[in-house]
Amino acid sequence: MATPVEMPKLGNTVEDCLIARWNKRPGEAVAAGELLAEIETDKATFEVTAPLDGTLLEVFFNQGELVPVFTYICVIGEPGESVEPFRPSRAGQPAAAGPAEPPAPRQAAAAPAAQTAQAAAPPPGAVFYSPRARRFAERHGFYPAPAAGSGPGGRVLEADLRRQFHETSRTSFLAGRLVESGQEVRGEGSGLNRMVLARDLAPPPVRLSGVREKIARRMRDSLAATAQDTLHTSAAAAGLLALRARVKAARRQKPLADITIGDMVMFCAVKALVEMPELNAELIDGSLYRHASVHIGFACDTPRGLLVPVVRDAHRRSLGELSERAGELARAAVEGTIQADDLAGATFTVSNLGSFGIESFTPLLNPPQVAILGVDAIGLKPVRRDGKVEFEACIGLSLTLDHQVIDGAPGARFLKRVRERIEEIEEICGLEL
Repeated sequence: MATPVEMPKLGNTVEDCLIARWNKRPGEAVAAGELLAEIETDKATFEVTAPLDGTLLEVFFNQGELVPVFTYICVIGEPGESVEPFRPSRAGQPAAAGPAEPPAPRQAAAAPAAQTAQAAAPPPGAVFYSPRARRFAERHGFYPAPAAGSGPGGRVLEADLRRQFHETSRTSFLAGRLVESGQEVRGEGSGLNRMVLARDLAPPPVRLSGVREKIARRMRDSLAATAQDTLHTSAAAAGLLALRARVKAARRQKPLADITIGDMVMFCAVKALVEMPELNAELIDGSLYRHASVHIGFACDTPRGLLVPVVRDAHRRSLGELSERAGELARAAVEGTIQADDLAGATFTVSNLGSFGIESFTPLLNPPQVAILGVDAIGLKPVRRDGKVEFEACIGLSLTLDHQVIDGAPGARFLKRVRERIEEIEEICGLEL
């Protein structure tokens, strides 16, 4: 019996998903649990698996198409079974079950080749370029004398330009083969008479993944739509280091969450947000929404790119509970099993680059949030005490604000609160070790 596979709903906030890649083709056998397709939301990539054994009869959408959730995307069954009762309309709704209309005759749908060529024929003296040919010409700065191409009606195709390009520019045999595979010339040739050699070629371009493109778009939007200002300070890290050492020693004796320095700083940031809720806010359509609950997001580096899991109701969690939940979310993000709802709804974000030795950086806002805290590395810093200069371990902090709604003074006061909470972490953490 033919069985449709629908686009899953990956969270309460997800309305549609992008089909990033089909892993099976129509006509191929599939087994239950086998990967059918990879789909993307605006946050992450997920997998769609086969619900049963059978044959992939048909797919209803191409790679790169945006599909509403709960829409049928393909059908699995036995060869020869009809898929028409499950074919969705282009509005995204499944087609009503019932007899399908017979397809139009192929002869009526296809125009004769001569008619097509006549319709596409350019006016006398004009030369039309296909879109790919136009991109090739722009990329290589190659505009030969007008000549009819090999496409319909004399349209110039990319193959026409590529052939002329190789014929008019001298390349070695190996360089020519590499250019055909997609590599580009880096400047002029370095060989005899400027012949292009293999060493003059740049690697072929790599297309950005869908997730990477979304990250890029959000970063551009962040800078374009906000007035970002970053403040830097540091806090004495002796308490953090002492507590971390105690946690590591206690874990050898009993089960305990692996509480990191980043978890401790995030815990202190949550405490400061409770005291200063004006930074626990979102700017939406010109209105500022301050939140009573702290849903803390934290930047997570994954094989698919930057993701921001969210620990909900962080203000109600102890340090151990916050660390445990953050660890669960980070592992799910890295493994690609995190749910879409766990990547949405943050009211404030923490980005930690301290483990990479970064001493100071400018974290970018994640709109509509109005602030983000960057955590820097721990290093020795000279401090004057009783007329003497001593060196102590300090952790750097970088706070980026949306200056449209948060001025420098409130931001500085918030950083001061975070610094104070960090320096008294052993007293406020509530851990019994």
